[in-house]
Amino acid sequence: MAFNDETLPALKKEVDKELRSILSWWKQHAIDKKRGGFYGSVNNGNTPDATAPKGVVMTSRVLWAFSAAYSHTNDPGDLVIATRAWEYLRDHFIDKRHGGVFWSVDANGDIHEDRKQIYGLAFCLYGLAEYYKIKREEPVLQEAKKLCNFIEQYSWDKEKGGYIEAFTREWKPLDDLRLSEKDDNQKKTMNTHLHVIEAYANLYQVWPDPALEQRITGILDLFNRYIINSKTMHLDLFMDEDWQVKSTLQSYGHDIEAAWLLQECAETTEDKIYIDYFRQLAVKLAAAAAEGLDKDGGLWYEFDPATSHLIKEKHSWPQAEALVGFFNAWQISADKKFLARSHQTWEFIKQHIKDSKKGEWFWGVNEDYSPMQKDKAGFWKCPYHNTRACLEIIKRIEGI
Repeated sequence: MAFNDETLPALKKEVDKELRSILSWWKQHAIDKKRGGFYGSVNNGNTPDATAPKGVVMTSRVLWAFSAAYSHTNDPGDLVIATRAWEYLRDHFIDKRHGGVFWSVDANGDIHEDRKQIYGLAFCLYGLAEYYKIKREEPVLQEAKKLCNFIEQYSWDKEKGGYIEAFTREWKPLDDLRLSEKDDNQKKTMNTHLHVIEAYANLYQVWPDPALEQRITGILDLFNRYIINSKTMHLDLFMDEDWQVKSTLQSYGHDIEAAWLLQECAETTEDKIYIDYFRQLAVKLAAAAAEGLDKDGGLWYEFDPATSHLIKEKHSWPQAEALVGFFNAWQISADKKFLARSHQTWEFIKQHIKDSKKGEWFWGVNEDYSPMQKDKAGFWKCPYHNTRACLEIIKRIEGI
């Protein structure tokens, strides 16, 4: 039975239970009690790699997830984990000499990769702003403001707009700007801009600075002008410094994530013109993202129309974003096909993505539904997309 007004309370109960299950897994399996912080890697069997480097993205996402969850659960244990993440970021990742945060530290907390990846600064800022909401400690807000200032000082392209991807520890130019090995080596990317605006919108909620509001609406303009492809309604992923598109790849997960997230950022500013525009855009982006849906309700990973190559994997994070993005499109349009897609996504998650035996979610599944043998927790796999999806669905049903 598809979601409808009668089934939404039951869905809320299911999602709330799943949220608490995910949080419980991280408390039980991810805490590095010997070296501090969190293990850099935990496999599908829940076995940690105590030697793995620890990334700023993972630690920042743990900070955000447990801070946001605490606002819902009021569980003191969630606050303990959020504080653990904040203290580890403060003591090991924040560069007290040159500013910003390191990309990674080794298992013992010493510098591993000292580059300044703007994506990493954005996620740290995002987590700090969420933690400040529940703790209201001034040093937390000051660190968040500093990160915002560093992004603006060094990354903002004063001539052509947008944010340059990465720098050395001393904020000098880099030849290799890639976020990961799979990415193109370009100066501007959709991914970093999406998470900079996400971070800025979260910071604006606790620090409603007029200049910050202008930055948020400015990045919305950049998405509209350069990143959202007006012909396909998919996002262009990689651009040079002149905003010339350098990739034909389509990422269905980012399409559906941006659909609701850009709308949320617009709503943060309370600017009616931006809100109305990005609400309409959210439905169009969700419709384009639905091109990546398989008949089983799962969302394929990536497609390159230039070569007609479809990566036949269903990663966990696009499913989490699809759950929210299609639900959001239904709320705006009242078109029940979007609600049905959200329902199908949830059923796919329960059947194939959630590890019912050992907890948390698999990285994803292959075409034959076998679990991908990659981190269950690690540099990129964190309690961010899945906990956020749960919290969003709970909030939206309560709002209805």
